[in-house]
Amino acid sequence: MHAIKKILILFLVSLAINSCKESGVKLEGLAFEEQLKVLFPSAEISPIKVEDHFKKAYQLIIKQPLNHNNLEAGTFNHFVYVSHTDYSKPTVLVTEGYNAKHKTYELSKVLQSNQVMVEYRFYGKSRPEPIPWQYLKNDQAIEDYHSIVSKLKQLYTNKWISTGISKGGETVLIYKSKYPNDVDVAVPYVAPLINTQEDIRTENLINSVGTDECRNKIVAFQRAILKQRDTVLKALKAYAEKEAMQFTKVPMEEALEYAVLEFPFSFWQWGGNCEDIPTEAATANERFQYLIKISGMGLYNDKGFHHYLPSFYQHMVELGYYGFDLEPVKDLLKVVKSSSNMRFAPDDVDLTYNPEYIKNVRDFVENKGDHILYIYGANDPWGACAPTPKPSVDALKMVLEGGHHGTRIKDFSENDQQKIYDKLSAWLGDDVEIYPIKED
Repeated sequence: MHAIKKILILFLVSLAINSCKESGVKLEGLAFEEQLKVLFPSAEISPIKVEDHFKKAYQLIIKQPLNHNNLEAGTFNHFVYVSHTDYSKPTVLVTEGYNAKHKTYELSKVLQSNQVMVEYRFYGKSRPEPIPWQYLKNDQAIEDYHSIVSKLKQLYTNKWISTGISKGGETVLIYKSKYPNDVDVAVPYVAPLINTQEDIRTENLINSVGTDECRNKIVAFQRAILKQRDTVLKALKAYAEKEAMQFTKVPMEEALEYAVLEFPFSFWQWGGNCEDIPTEAATANERFQYLIKISGMGLYNDKGFHHYLPSFYQHMVELGYYGFDLEPVKDLLKVVKSSSNMRFAPDDVDLTYNPEYIKNVRDFVENKGDHILYIYGANDPWGACAPTPKPSVDALKMVLEGGHHGTRIKDFSENDQQKIYDKLSAWLGDDVEIYPIKED
């Protein structure tokens, strides 16, 4: 029995070695584009504009399985962007949380690396119509990344670093918890791990950040907008006509109320200046213009509502989100009665929330998540939902005082930047060179 088992093991090892050799033979001596065609034989591959330190760049449209557990379910067109500089360099994997807009990420500049940017399934150009909602799950997305990385590791054998911003950063952490050995280092930016469908921690931060004077000014602004509802709605109608916006999914009056409720979150999320909030002397139109600047109407018009449906489906089912604080303006609301963002999720699908999904991710990264560099801004409401790695974990969490959702490594002091670079060097090894970012 033992002899048969030994022969079987030797056979499997031999098969694996020969498979690797065959793969190496297929790729050796081929031009980079040809190598991509070997690795992704069914993909549409086309060159795209080369920027920054990269030498070649390609768009790949991969036939990705809808369901990695049942390949008979079909495929969707999955957009991936590969920017190449050198086989010997490290490779940065960008896990986009939404649609992908090809650009060079901060970490790719810091490492002068190759870059692989993956659009999140069912977002942007990777969105099938209609969306098969049952396959828009994080575990399916993680299998997308694992499949792509596993293939590209045949080309890029140096260190791999995953990075992403906001929901993309959250995806970095989910990926790390599912396949901890796929990448050597993970760098999520401003990434929340949200506990519930309406995580109260965001509201707690909004009600404590800044000064009493500033927070009172925010509430006064919200109330002034709603007290001038009729005049502001006329301004919104004119704005919609100018911007060619339609409001059939969320009627204008409802959209206005949601924008007012959203205002405190967006104000702190994007680093609003209290001095800029219109005072009592401001006109209704001046208040409306400032509301557009901070909250916008990007979500509430028909185009935006359609665009963000996948996001709100995920938030309501697995990721969680935040709720609105109705109390400061409750007496002035006419349409909105619920604090939930459920209004913006698809209404014809199962929205049963899984409370354990993100809790399991949090448990992993806080207790076992080595080699994770966290970047946050202290004033960002999403930062209230950040994980806190245990002291025994080899991770680094950097929080920029006064920072917001746009916080990046370059925004920290020189000393803090050096602390970040030193940690990256320790994790990546001496053969990976760091190129500190210089301000323009």
